[in-house]
Amino acid sequence: MSHPREPMPVRLSVDRDRCAGAGMCALTAPEVFDQDDEEGLVVLLHPVPASEHRAAARMAVGLCPAGAIALNSPDSTDS
Repeated sequence: MSHPREPMPVRLSVDRDRCAGAGMCALTAPEVFDQDDEEGLVVLLHPVPASEHRAAARMAVGLCPAGAIALNSPDSTDS
């Protein structure tokens, strides 16, 4: 039985030391990111976002002015 092609799952990571607290991630993908109440720094809610949230998560990675969000493919074969 063949399944429709699904986008490759992604794994996100954040560097809170690098985060500038701009909030673009939480605004772009609120199902995946939040900001803490004390410092306004990124909080990663779902390191492996559901397929319906992957596009927004990818956009948030690109919009982060501090480059504090990394996107990795769990099965990456890059060497």
